[in-house]
Amino acid sequence: MTITSERISDLAGLSTEPRQRSSLRTRLTAAARTPRGFMAIATGVIALHVADDSFFQPASGTSASDHLAGGLIPIAALALGAWAYPRVRSGAGAVIAVLAGLFGLIIGVTEAGYYTLKVGASGDDYSGLFAAPAGAFLLGLGVWTLWKSRKLDTLWRRYLRRALITVAALATVLQVIAPVLLSYAVTHSARAVVPAADLGTPHENVQFRTSDGLTLKGWYIPSENGAAIIDFPGRKSLTQEHARMYAKHGYGVLLFDRRGEGESDGNPNMFGWGGEKDINAAVDFLKSRPDVDAGRIGAIGFSVGGEMLLEAAAKNEDLAAVVSEGAGARTFSEDVQEYSGPELWISFPTLVMKTGAVALFSNTMPPEPLTALVPQIAPRPVFLIWTPRSGTEGLNPLYQRLSGDTTSIWKIPESDHMGGITTRPQEYEQRVIGFFDHALLDS
Repeated sequence: MTITSERISDLAGLSTEPRQRSSLRTRLTAAARTPRGFMAIATGVIALHVADDSFFQPASGTSASDHLAGGLIPIAALALGAWAYPRVRSGAGAVIAVLAGLFGLIIGVTEAGYYTLKVGASGDDYSGLFAAPAGAFLLGLGVWTLWKSRKLDTLWRRYLRRALITVAALATVLQVIAPVLLSYAVTHSARAVVPAADLGTPHENVQFRTSDGLTLKGWYIPSENGAAIIDFPGRKSLTQEHARMYAKHGYGVLLFDRRGEGESDGNPNMFGWGGEKDINAAVDFLKSRPDVDAGRIGAIGFSVGGEMLLEAAAKNEDLAAVVSEGAGARTFSEDVQEYSGPELWISFPTLVMKTGAVALFSNTMPPEPLTALVPQIAPRPVFLIWTPRSGTEGLNPLYQRLSGDTTSIWKIPESDHMGGITTRPQEYEQRVIGFFDHALLDS
């Protein structure tokens, strides 16, 4: 009988398989302790959450195919960074580690951390909670890499170089990195909790579906005068305060969570891109109500909600009247109409990066500019309410000029953003209710 070396090892109790496993573990452990291995592991943890969020456990009502660009491009960028880190100069490697670290922190804190604190961890939140420490460690790796590679030449050259690097880094953070990170946050997190109802009158819990298959949930106060108002967006304290005012005058009122918010399906987008489908679904819901005359449907929107209503009204003639309070700019094409001169050129990179990043992370193309849409609402009436105090509502006079005689405007200089009803409560009620009465009840 032939006795092989493997058999001899087995007989001696010295099998090679445990040795091989031990050797592999040793090599992996040693690699993980190197900056290169640490970079690979930490970026892998962050990339895993991006894949989990986009493809393995996408938001309710969506599928992996809805997140191709927003998932694959960040994963590819993280993989490229892990590959490049040990192959580039120390300064460039430090920048790569810091950028990946900031991205991991944003994922962990503004998305997974927020939802865990508000409603408890579920779904992809668990992988997201690991992304935050991975990001923090990568930030530390970047700082360590910079410190290790610092040059110790003459004192004045050293501090001059460091000052120039600091200025360039700050400019890059403000103009490029910050808008990208902000765009990720506003397309992956939104108000998670539905507050208690304080409507002052009985209401119904309702739900309806959008044209792209999402289920939206909200409250409805039945109409007593045959007209109804969409009070948008969400079921927060501001919209509830308005709902009490409209219900007191006999109007039906619909409040609901827009996509990705509260109890509704879908991915959030705090800039409102693609959200006109939610408003169209709300209009269809009201048209189906026996207490509502289909020709007497109005809406009021606040901030981004006001912008979304202007867009929806331009395309949906079933919206008979619209009040928009606090509307501003949503995309680069609108931003460049609000800024001018040096302010525009200074803000130009930020505006470009913001629009591009929102498009990437939301997997949605930018909507048409409101300057092109608001003229299409006529001859239906529009009421614009704005304040110069907020610094974000300066396009409202332009919207009014483009809309023509069917659009009225009210400037409240001392009001905060969306604060008209608390700043001038009696005049606000008189103006807004008077607008809806004339538009929805007098015809």
